[in-house]
Amino acid sequence: MIEKLKRHQKIFTMSLLVVYCLALTWIILFKMCFSFQDLPNFRGINLIPFVGSVIINNQIDFNEIMNNILIFVPFGIYISMLKPDWTFLKRVAPIVSVSLVFEVFQFIFAIGATDITDFIGNTLGGLLGIGVYFVLYKLFKTEIKTNKILNVIALIGTVCFIALFGLLILNND
Repeated sequence: MIEKLKRHQKIFTMSLLVVYCLALTWIILFKMCFSFQDLPNFRGINLIPFVGSVIINNQIDFNEIMNNILIFVPFGIYISMLKPDWTFLKRVAPIVSVSLVFEVFQFIFAIGATDITDFIGNTLGGLLGIGVYFVLYKLFKTEIKTNKILNVIALIGTVCFIALFGLLILNND
């Protein structure tokens, strides 16, 4: 009974992860555009942390950094939910890899700046997600209960995102 419930939870979590990855790709690579013609044609690279985030009055634009952190928090949570037996470093590896792939693709396809600050923010977000899962697991004491609560929260977030996406499509026409 428990194994069947775990298997169903894992399938549900994987489905939510797929939707999340599609949304992440649309946001990061396609810049929330509905047409390839609307994509920026820009290729830049910044290998000095936080230099690209400096604004006119020489203050760091924390909004961009926070967005990069927040957008990867779910990824760390999903990895922790799907691979609870993985070590910390094994959980971090896909987060680092996906963030790096997004940055490289932006450079290859000239659809934005490849920025070390984005990479650092994305990685920190994934680490934060792993930490959130750890804290919730300690709070709820079981993997099944923790994953159930997180799946409900993720489902609500996914439905809200899909509704927003639908509204954007309707408004874009």
